[in-house]
Amino acid sequence: MITRQSIARRTPFFYGWAIVYAAGSSMFVRNAAASLTLAVFMYPMSQDLGWSRALIAGAISAAGIAAMFVSPVTGWLLDRYGPRVLLGMSVLVLGLTSLGLAWVTVPIVFYLLFGIGRIIFSSPVQIGAATVVAQWFVKRRGRATAVLFMVHSAGMGLIPLYAQFIMNRSGGDWRPAWIGIGILVWTVALLPVWTMLFRRPEDLGMVPDGRTPEDAARIRAAARKTTADADAFSLKEAMRTPAFWMLAVVGGLMFFVHAGVNTHQAAFLRDQGIGATAAAGALTAMAAGTAVGSFLWGMLTDRLPTRLVYATVAAWIGVVSLAFLLVDSTVKAYAAGFIFGVGLGGLLVVPPVILADYFGRTSLGSIRGTTEPFVSFAQALGAVGAGLVYDVTGSYDRVFPAFTVVAGFGALLLLLARQPTRRNPEPVAVPGKAD
Repeated sequence: MITRQSIARRTPFFYGWAIVYAAGSSMFVRNAAASLTLAVFMYPMSQDLGWSRALIAGAISAAGIAAMFVSPVTGWLLDRYGPRVLLGMSVLVLGLTSLGLAWVTVPIVFYLLFGIGRIIFSSPVQIGAATVVAQWFVKRRGRATAVLFMVHSAGMGLIPLYAQFIMNRSGGDWRPAWIGIGILVWTVALLPVWTMLFRRPEDLGMVPDGRTPEDAARIRAAARKTTADADAFSLKEAMRTPAFWMLAVVGGLMFFVHAGVNTHQAAFLRDQGIGATAAAGALTAMAAGTAVGSFLWGMLTDRLPTRLVYATVAAWIGVVSLAFLLVDSTVKAYAAGFIFGVGLGGLLVVPPVILADYFGRTSLGSIRGTTEPFVSFAQALGAVGAGLVYDVTGSYDRVFPAFTVVAGFGALLLLLARQPTRRNPEPVAVPGKAD
């Protein structure tokens, strides 16, 4: 009998790369609810509906607050039922909410639909995709995670451009663009997620990285860079370490900057005299930079201490945030977007890698789910905070220097977040098989 499991075992390559592809498809389409995608809609929706930019950006903030409560449950669901169920349902609902946005006329409906999509973006897909890849790779975790987020970067650049293309073809009407995005979500991701995902290589009689069982036993007996499953932390144990809380806080600080820049970049460029298509193109340049950065930082995490790589990423983002204040032409807009995107690639790749390196694979879903509320809350503050500053002052001149200070503080905290050692270990239950 031909089953998903039998097909997976017969692939001529390590099946972990099929996992990266399937998880990557969900990461690609999650950009339907990305701040960069909303940035393309912000100007036409505010003009058509008479809504302020702070009100539109507030949907990201409201969803971020909701995601604070959803993320821990998401981690538990992932450990309990596996990535196939979690990501499959997420893609299905994300497509529905995207289609529904084409008919919004009042803020409460917009907040409900975009908010649900944004929660899916922030919690189930963000946690589920990165965690399942971390389960399938140890030695090559940085490389595999880099590929995953390169696919995400492609979606981050192409989906806003796709939306702008539909708007241009529709005479500037933003509603058909949401319909096109909803169809794209289902077309790209539903089939791979439902047919190709498995929780762990051990569920198929494999081991991480495609090693033989003999290789894995030899490696477990030797000193190695990352935390072994035998030394994996439970959630309770991880929460007792200073490193856990430092990494959670730093994640919040950095995604505060990330959400603020991404949500308002297109509107900021329009204020600087950049045309709508060029502003959308600058978002694509940022996505291209994110793809380059994902590869660069992912390779570095396989070669250098992850903590130092993460600190460098934070410092990079802090410095480059100021570059947006120098933008007064299309060329500079593209350059600033690309350079910031390189740093953003590291911000996407390194956090899931460092959590897996520090705390192991066994309870990784729950651990990621518990740190994610810091990210969600900070994204809410970053998006709406920048919008409020603009509404009060009429410019973003005070926003970008503030982002630099926040990112710099995050870099300093990372230098203090040393890898913990598991003491007086509790038995860590290995989740049951689920596909």
